[in-house]
Amino acid sequence: MNPTSRRTVLTALATAAVSGPLLGTVTASPALATGDLDLYTSNTDLYTKLAGQEGVEFARRYRRHEYADHSLAQRYPYNRTTVMAMHGGGIETGTSELCLAIAGYHPATLAPLEDGHGAFDYWMFEGLRSSGNRDLHVTAKNCDDHVALSMSASSLNVLSLHGCTAAQAGTVPQAVVVGGLNTRFKTLLKAEFDAVGIVWRDGDEVPDLAGVNTDNPCNRTMLAKGGQLELTTELRAAMFTVNTRAGRAGSTTEVFDRFVGACRAAITKLEQGPDQIVL
Repeated sequence: MNPTSRRTVLTALATAAVSGPLLGTVTASPALATGDLDLYTSNTDLYTKLAGQEGVEFARRYRRHEYADHSLAQRYPYNRTTVMAMHGGGIETGTSELCLAIAGYHPATLAPLEDGHGAFDYWMFEGLRSSGNRDLHVTAKNCDDHVALSMSASSLNVLSLHGCTAAQAGTVPQAVVVGGLNTRFKTLLKAEFDAVGIVWRDGDEVPDLAGVNTDNPCNRTMLAKGGQLELTTELRAAMFTVNTRAGRAGSTTEVFDRFVGACRAAITKLEQGPDQIVL
C-alpha cells in the first residue's frame, strides 16, 4: 500500500466510528469468496434446480451495445470493457447498482450518465428473495453462464464487483480490495481511489479475495486478465441511504458517486493503454 493510501487508512480509522449511514439491511456472509458454503456447483446447476424460478427467486440482466457496420471506421469493431456483478440483488448487496452506474447508467432510471466516459456492456446475476439470498451464491470460478462467459471472452477488459466483510479483507470497515490479473488495471484503480479518498488493499495480500483464478470470468477476457473489486459491507452501506433492494437505486450517496467516478476514470485510462488492440 502506498503512503497516500496509508494516510487514508489512518484517517478512516479515526472517523469510522462517526461517519457513514447505518448499515440497514446490507448484509454479508462468511466464506463467499471461497465457495465453501455454496449450495450449487455452477450456474447451470442452480438454473436446473430452480427451473421456472427466474424472475421470482433470481434474475439475470445484461446489455451488449450495438456496433453497426457503418461505424467501424470510427469505433472499435469489438467490445472493450464489460462490467459484471456476479452476486447482485440480495446476495452481495449494492453490487447491482454499482454495476449499472459503472457501466454508465443511473441505477434507478437507466438514463445514460453524462460524464464523458461513455457506456460499457454489463452482466449481472441477482438474488430476488426477501431472505436467504446467500444460498444463491455461486463462486466466480464456477460461473458457467453462457452469456456471462461469452461477454467476457469477447471483451478486452472486465471489471467484476463483489462484496465481502472487513474481517475477510483484513482492513478498516470502509474499504475495497483491488484484485484481478490485470496489474495495470489494478494500478489505475488504486490511483483513482486514492484521488477520491477511497481506502483500498491490494488483492495480492488477501488470497481469498485476490481474483486471480484463471477460471474467474474477470480473467477470461481476450487478454486473459481483468479486474475484480471486493467491497466491504460498511463501504457498500455508506453508498445508500435506503438499504433495501427497492430503495438503493434511488438513494445513492456521494460515496457511491466517488467510487463510480473512480472506476469509470480508471476504465477510460485503461482503454487508452498500449495493450488495447487497434484494428
